[in-house]
Amino acid sequence: MRAIIVRHYKTIINASEQILGWGDAPRDSGWKADVDFVGDRLREHGISFDAVYSSDLERSRQTAMFHARLLGIQIINDTPALNEVNYGKLYKKKKKWVAEHYPLHKKDPDFVYPGGESFRQMQQRSVSYLSLLAMRQPGRTVLVVVHAGVIRGLVSHFLGLDYADNLKHKISHRYIGDFLFDGNTCVRYDELGKPSGFVRDGVIEVPLSCPVAGGSVASTDVQSAPEVSTRATPAG
Repeated sequence: MRAIIVRHYKTIINASEQILGWGDAPRDSGWKADVDFVGDRLREHGISFDAVYSSDLERSRQTAMFHARLLGIQIINDTPALNEVNYGKLYKKKKKWVAEHYPLHKKDPDFVYPGGESFRQMQQRSVSYLSLLAMRQPGRTVLVVVHAGVIRGLVSHFLGLDYADNLKHKISHRYIGDFLFDGNTCVRYDELGKPSGFVRDGVIEVPLSCPVAGGSVASTDVQSAPEVSTRATPAG
């Protein structure tokens, strides 16, 4: 399976440097330029998609529907397994305030946010879902619309990188990650849009062959059926 993974449109909370997590917010004024950039790059690369997947958070689902309409795909598949990390009670808190009051924020992937979850928990559910999808969709190409935290977790896992060292890399709303799977193992990674912090910070160079061990999923059951719903894309 080939998974093209992109980030959702920018919201006003993203633009104001606040914590979003499982909450949602209206689109930022510049959202369409970012989404159009991604769509244009996908067309430039001539990628043909078989299906579109998304987290079930509104900003992700709406972005997925936007791309699906342009691709002529009538249904998107959304699941909470691909949701951003649940920051719990920190929703709408300023990121600077969170960093000052929670010193383990984006330093310890096992730190559980009050009323929420840890980055490790988020990584495990999203990796497990994508791994199972790859096993069930061999030879297909799918578009997956998710969140910055999810992207960092997927890149760290499938490229065999230390998670704690890679929690802060910037992920643009114009990011396009290209993951090629053999079974549930990622064998090649590339970026087709604005480079991620993994590339800009010199952690990796792309294209990159993934380590063989990248397909393992610790403490998850990749055989379990993913929780997913399907939604028709609106006409027009």
